Amino acid sequence: MSWVTIIWSMVASACLTMAAMHLLIWCKKRTAWASLLFSLTAVATAAMAFYELRMMGAETPGQFGTALRWVHVPAFALIVGLVGFVQIHLRAGRRWLAWTTCAVRAFSLLLNFLMEPNVNYREVTRLRHIPFLGDSVSVCEGVPSPWNLVGHLSLLLLVIFVSDAGITVWRRGDRRQAVVVGGSIVFFVLGATVQTMLARWEVFHWPQTSSLFFLVIVAAMAYELSRDVLSAAQLSDDLREREQRLDLAADSAGVGMWSWDFKSNLIWATERARMLYGFSSDELIPFEKLLSKLHSDDLDWVVQASQKCLQEGVDFRHEYRIVLPDGSIRWFKVLAKAFLEPSGKPGRMTGVSLDITERKQTELELQQRRHELAHLSRVNMLGELAGSLAHELNQPLGAILRNAEAGELFLQEPSPDLDEVRAILADIRKDDQRAGAVIDRMRAWMKRREVERCLLNINLLAAEVVTLVRPDAEMRRVQVAVETDPAVQPVHGDRVQLQQVLLNLLLNAMDALDDNPPARRLVTVRARSAGSTVEVTVSDTGHGISEDKLLRVFEPFFTSKPNGLGMGLSISHSIIKAHGGRLWAENNAAGGATFTFTLPVAKGGDAK
Repeated sequence: MSWVTIIWSMVASACLTMAAMHLLIWCKKRTAWASLLFSLTAVATAAMAFYELRMMGAETPGQFGTALRWVHVPAFALIVGLVGFVQIHLRAGRRWLAWTTCAVRAFSLLLNFLMEPNVNYREVTRLRHIPFLGDSVSVCEGVPSPWNLVGHLSLLLLVIFVSDAGITVWRRGDRRQAVVVGGSIVFFVLGATVQTMLARWEVFHWPQTSSLFFLVIVAAMAYELSRDVLSAAQLSDDLREREQRLDLAADSAGVGMWSWDFKSNLIWATERARMLYGFSSDELIPFEKLLSKLHSDDLDWVVQASQKCLQEGVDFRHEYRIVLPDGSIRWFKVLAKAFLEPSGKPGRMTGVSLDITERKQTELELQQRRHELAHLSRVNMLGELAGSLAHELNQPLGAILRNAEAGELFLQEPSPDLDEVRAILADIRKDDQRAGAVIDRMRAWMKRREVERCLLNINLLAAEVVTLVRPDAEMRRVQVAVETDPAVQPVHGDRVQLQQVLLNLLLNAMDALDDNPPARRLVTVRARSAGSTVEVTVSDTGHGISEDKLLRVFEPFFTSKPNGLGMGLSISHSIIKAHGGRLWAENNAAGGATFTFTLPVAKGGDAK
């Protein structure tokens, strides 16, 4: 076997091997268009080596002309592959120049099959056998065709296109790519073109060896792609190491990481996440299986929140419950984000889950203690109102006794006046209902209860509390004025808790008036709209609050009263905050102090 056959066969084999490798890469990853275009270039170079070998071994001018005709097909594919590779891999090059280069080469290929014997020669007159690499090879002698210049023009356009792209890449800072890819293409395409032109115009007799030049270009492209593969492998190793570190940090923090792939509808989860949700290490986790573990009260809104995350691109930041196989309930705080595919559609959702069951239990216990403390505060306030409540009860009870005595006297008459007796019974019923209402209010305040929120009319609520304190105010000779606004919108809250806040503020205001003469004992309750909130103020004409105490009035156990617990304002502050509002205090310019709290306006429904 001659060296010519060995070398050109090795060229073809090397190109086909590299083409197969990168074609496999493209099959595995269909977005790797650079690998596909490289495969096209390598296969075209192998085909060109095959036809060059056929030309060097041709025995007749006809065989040489046929091989020369068909070598234009891989030449066209090679130019298309190089143009596409430069545009995609280097991300440079003028698109119109790329299309022009391909179009000119396509026109040359068309002329090649319309002319006889090919676009290079009008006529192949004879073959000359010359020594080459220790063997005798064929070169042709004939009449060159002027249309051959179309093919050379396409190569010149290719050089211009690649040079322009290389300059862009160089200016961008990717100088290695500009030299390795752009420089090799320009240099060796020019070399192949000059060698071919000199041989066909018979400046010297030399076989066509363009495949050797293009082999170097293919090698440079393969080197560039291999660097990308090595970089990707290194990046994969780095990512794997970082993932291990992240897993370790997440496990140390008790956080479980997971990712939901929308195409497969499967959830990948770390071991920590699997343990939190009650899945085994090797168990497949479809999204529906995860939903089946959600608490029935949380299922619908979690699905809706997930859909909103996918459709609007907002983060998923929520807390929900799951039910484990043993029936126990766990609370999770979840932060997740949806990631889009290049097409713009959601591809996956990645997030972390943290078990907050202990925190939730602590919050529930604190809430329970807060309710118990609020209950004690109400009992304490009723103790302060004991005198006025006794007075309020004595009035209807005394009236009942007097009416009963009067009725007894009427019935002793031989002919009692039944109309008077009926009127007396009606008065007894009315006074009994009045006393019963007082007792019902006391019972409602005294009993322990869960928070029950509903739509409330602040005007009515203020009137109820003022009615409750009015007997005590009369005993203290304090005037209580109520200023309400009919346009005040309803709020959403717990009636008893908000009554407790207002009652505490009223009692504190009346306590502040003990040193004032009766003529200057005035407490004013105002309710008005303030944009998206309702504002309630309780003002007094007392001595005000000193500056050092004004900053501490809402601290637990801080009080200025000799017998105070120091919890009333602290509890009131917590209640208003839990209702989404604010409570603050300030001194009046004319004397006294004003306590103000706001509550957000509720939407829809009928206030009670």
